[in-house]
Amino acid sequence: MHNTPELTDVAPTASPVYTLDDLLYLMARLRSPEDGCPWDLKQTYATIVPHTIEEAYEVADAIHKRDFPHLKEELGDLLFQVIFYAQLGVEDQHFDFKGIISDLVAKLIRRHPHVFPAGTLRSRPEPGSSISESEIKANWEKIKTAEELAKKEAKQLHTESEVASLLDAVPKTLPGLLVAEKLQKKAATVGFDWKHIDPVFDKLHEELDELKEAWQDLQVAASTAAQDTAVIAQKQQHVEDELGDLLFVCVNLARFMKVKPESAITRTNNKFRQRFAHIEAVLNEKGQQFADATLDELEAIWQSAKTLES
Repeated sequence: MHNTPELTDVAPTASPVYTLDDLLYLMARLRSPEDGCPWDLKQTYATIVPHTIEEAYEVADAIHKRDFPHLKEELGDLLFQVIFYAQLGVEDQHFDFKGIISDLVAKLIRRHPHVFPAGTLRSRPEPGSSISESEIKANWEKIKTAEELAKKEAKQLHTESEVASLLDAVPKTLPGLLVAEKLQKKAATVGFDWKHIDPVFDKLHEELDELKEAWQDLQVAASTAAQDTAVIAQKQQHVEDELGDLLFVCVNLARFMKVKPESAITRTNNKFRQRFAHIEAVLNEKGQQFADATLDELEAIWQSAKTLES
């Protein structure tokens, strides 16, 4: 007679460890017309873009929170976006994942001549040789510019009626502050830049005055008896333009101060979250709602939240 083993006596089955090839196979299965996923089958390059942007921001958020277990998951989600585009490329016969990897490695070798001096993956610099960070940046920009011009020429965009702009390489779909920073950096490579920071401060005050004037013009137009909606819309657009100019100068100021504008606004956003949460907590302790407190009381709690940060 044999005793039936208890469940705890059974050796646990190890979770399978999947590879990149497995992921590529999974993606092909999801897009299989015979037995794939209906949602995945409906997707196109354009419909995936919002998901790609969202996943990139979630990666950034996990890094900011130092949530490394979550970061591992988010990096997987971001990788899946690349795999998805690669599968679409295969189906449309534009490119495949191996081609993406090959082109990426070739580009990185080309852009790092100080690491791969012979232009091959296995080449190494001579022992004792060194290069400054400023030289590395200058070489990087020079190589990127040459690559961009080569792409334009390959697509035959250099014609008498269409001349490539230096700024064409800056994607328009990036966040606005990042686009502004990249545009300014590109323009600076050909000398279109302030020589020092003082004129940038002057420009900041100038743009602030222009914004205030545009806002006042809008208020006058909106308060007149014969309100012209077309005029009001035009003046509202003017306010938006002036505010954009002000933000653009702020990005320029950040660049001269060697501060990343996106990082700066993120830090401010996080401070606002923390201080606002403090106000909510204080009001909750008092059994109050926001409507029960005066603006002066809220300001006092806000100031107390600031003292807790130091």
